[in-house]
Amino acid sequence: MNKPALLLVVALAAPLAGCGAVGRLKAIGKPPAMSELQPPEAPDIEASLGSAGGTQQRAWAAPPATPATPPPAQTASLFRPGAGAFLSDQRASRLGDILTIKINIADKADIGNSTTRSRTGSENSGAAALLGLHTLIAKALPGSDPAKLVSTNSDSENKGSGTISRSETIAMTMSAIVTRVLPNGNLLIRGRQEVRVNFELRELIITGIVRPQDIARDNSVNHTQIAEARISYGGKGQLTDAQQARWGQQIYDALFPF
Repeated sequence: MNKPALLLVVALAAPLAGCGAVGRLKAIGKPPAMSELQPPEAPDIEASLGSAGGTQQRAWAAPPATPATPPPAQTASLFRPGAGAFLSDQRASRLGDILTIKINIADKADIGNSTTRSRTGSENSGAAALLGLHTLIAKALPGSDPAKLVSTNSDSENKGSGTISRSETIAMTMSAIVTRVLPNGNLLIRGRQEVRVNFELRELIITGIVRPQDIARDNSVNHTQIAEARISYGGKGQLTDAQQARWGQQIYDALFPF
């Protein structure tokens, strides 16, 4: 391949690669890929008296880098830490516990602003005698009137109006995992849910901080009771791509100044 042809290929491939067109070409005829399930952090639980062996460890977690500590000795107590609870609170309270999140967003906002401003100014000043210098001014500036040395007029008017109308509705239920227990007892949670229908992938992600006191008896909490909540609801696929402007139009809109 000669040098001009090589430069032409590079010039055509550069914008395609920069705008993600190569990845979209590879995805033609394929559904959006779902993310892999990551092993959650969860403590080991002690096996019941009826099962053999020591502690039950996570089967899918990666092996620890450091030598594992020997499992604790079996006890005859019914109330052992980490085991199945007996007449105790079943709500999420530890690392790795699962919590149900009820999301019911029904926000509506209507904002309207209108501003009108008008100002008119006029200034006139002069000195008829000006300490006898008016004759010199008349000679230096023929046709000038010392009684009207300065005369200004100004007029300005500004009108502005703006209207914002927004309505958002999300109603769904999902589960989240306790990823950390803060020193004050609050729970840091994170949940991720993906649903793929045909060639469209819907994704819901929620993170935040929950007070154990706000968790209901059915081990659920409303999204309004989550502090520092971050709720992301979106998707990707053929329908989402159809709703997006072409990358060339987006670049044109970003660079065109008018």
